Amino acid sequence: MKIVIPGGTGQVGTILNRALTAAGHEVVVLTRAPRRAGEVHWDGESRGAWFAEIDGSDAVVNLAGRSVSCRYTEANLAEMMNSRVRSAEIVGEAVAAAARPPRVWLQMSTATVYAHRFDAANDEATGLIGGAEPGVPGYWGYSVDIARAWERAQQQAATPDTRRVALRAAMVMSPDRGGVFDVLQRLARLGLGGPVAGGRQYVSWIHDRDFVRAVEFLIEREDIAGPVNLAAPEPLPQRTLMRELRAARGIPVGLPATAWMAELGAFALRSDTELLLKSRRVVPGRLLDEGFAFRYTGWRPAVEDLVARSRGRTEG
Repeated sequence: MKIVIPGGTGQVGTILNRALTAAGHEVVVLTRAPRRAGEVHWDGESRGAWFAEIDGSDAVVNLAGRSVSCRYTEANLAEMMNSRVRSAEIVGEAVAAAARPPRVWLQMSTATVYAHRFDAANDEATGLIGGAEPGVPGYWGYSVDIARAWERAQQQAATPDTRRVALRAAMVMSPDRGGVFDVLQRLARLGLGGPVAGGRQYVSWIHDRDFVRAVEFLIEREDIAGPVNLAAPEPLPQRTLMRELRAARGIPVGLPATAWMAELGAFALRSDTELLLKSRRVVPGRLLDEGFAFRYTGWRPAVEDLVARSRGRTEG
């Protein structure tokens, strides 16, 4: 198959490109700064010669959008919104203009669309959409607004011959440098891998190999459309996630952090505390209902594999 990945040079795009290329697919990455074979220039906003890559392709997996790993200033939040919505709109225009449109368009979204909660898990059918939860910072609602606008841009595209799926993805855990798992390992090695603000908040995650398999599953399954949660079946509290990561690394102690300490740490990492403090209790209802078999349902075997691969003890 020919698979086009707009915005495919980040961590998730690199994971997908590597795996899909190894599986024998032709992968074309749309990027602002092409440097390698298989990369084509686009600006994420405008029509261009890249439209020809969409025409005749089998699948589009749009990952474009400004990284959430930044301070949530007014300017950065606006850029997150604009880059996600406009890139989805222009991909929709390319699909609509194609003489031979792709069979499927997978549009990246986020599990952050769901409400901050502890009492129950959020699946696609019964999950609570966030934005109006009591007792949380008001600006958290803007992240939900971004996610909803992102998905709406895909829903409103005039692409009747192309199936559309919104990927409500949790944190993709891989051993690659610079990814979220790499950051968590670094904190643990520094002795900072303890509970944050009590550590009750749930973390939803997905192993990188299950993420790739889920994308392949959704490309092949012509009967699945709409929002799909890409998350492992067993989200867990942050304190448990870090305890098991420390155990896999052989690190006995992780210092706890209060909310204000987390704010200082997030400032130093040029990130935001929402990424640490929001309880994302998200489960993959549709994937499980449709028969997708996760290889890593629980965190312990996943983290053991990730630590081993990051140390180079196994291939991958």
